[in-house]
Amino acid sequence: MIRKILVPVRGDGKGDNVLAHAAAIAHRHIAHVVVVHCRPRAEDLMPYGIYIPEFLRKQLVEQSYKVADAEEAGIRDELRVLARNLNLDDSGDKIGKVASVEFVEAAGRQVDVIKRHGRLADMIAVAKPDRDRNLGKNTLKAALFHSGRPVLMCPPRSTPPETLGAKVAIAWNGSAEAARALSQCKSVLRGADTIWVLSNGADAGPGTSIDDLITYLELHDIKATVETFSPGERLGRELLRVSAGLGADMMIMGAYGDSHEHETVFGGNTQAVVDTATMPVLLNH
Repeated sequence: MIRKILVPVRGDGKGDNVLAHAAAIAHRHIAHVVVVHCRPRAEDLMPYGIYIPEFLRKQLVEQSYKVADAEEAGIRDELRVLARNLNLDDSGDKIGKVASVEFVEAAGRQVDVIKRHGRLADMIAVAKPDRDRNLGKNTLKAALFHSGRPVLMCPPRSTPPETLGAKVAIAWNGSAEAARALSQCKSVLRGADTIWVLSNGADAGPGTSIDDLITYLELHDIKATVETFSPGERLGRELLRVSAGLGADMMIMGAYGDSHEHETVFGGNTQAVVDTATMPVLLNH
């Protein structure tokens, strides 16, 4: 069951969209959304390797606290209004009874905050990285590689999603990453109305074939339909195209069978999905 969704924010303008996606999941699963503002520590803002006189260091620390206080107050007020518009209860009295939200602050670098708070969440929601502006890459990487939890990558959109997790496509190739994603995301599948398993017809051998997967899902009372497609040379893009064509509102896939660095530099199926997705993708490494 999905009961806790973590949404890390840091004032980069992407938190509203991510919260809207998290709210759609929360309403479907009666979950609690924890919005964590990652507040930088003063020492993290100091120039590295440069001597700073004590009086100047003190001034910089005081100024950084004032800036952080103002930023936190602004983000908190903005998200509180947005949460109410998304029908998330922020009273603290109805957690587990309705879709709810709370706002907390955590000092430190965002990647470290995600490590600490993400491991006790059922899902972490982050913005789709913006490679052109070099935003969000480390956030997604930290969530995927250091939390051990499923990560919902939320692409930018002008309006909040009306529903999320009702029609789900699963990318399956029999790999360890795909199997781990399947195991970690059963709660999403149990809450879905329609499930498709995407197969390129070249699955692994006995024990992980598409027929074996359907049988396994049936043992868990999860009914799915197989959708076979020809991947061509761009498997990642084709997975997204097929999922969208079916009407899926989310795709689930195992992430980075090759290392993150290898796929970032040389390309790969996961990186293609991260770079080009226009639909929410639930990733698991």
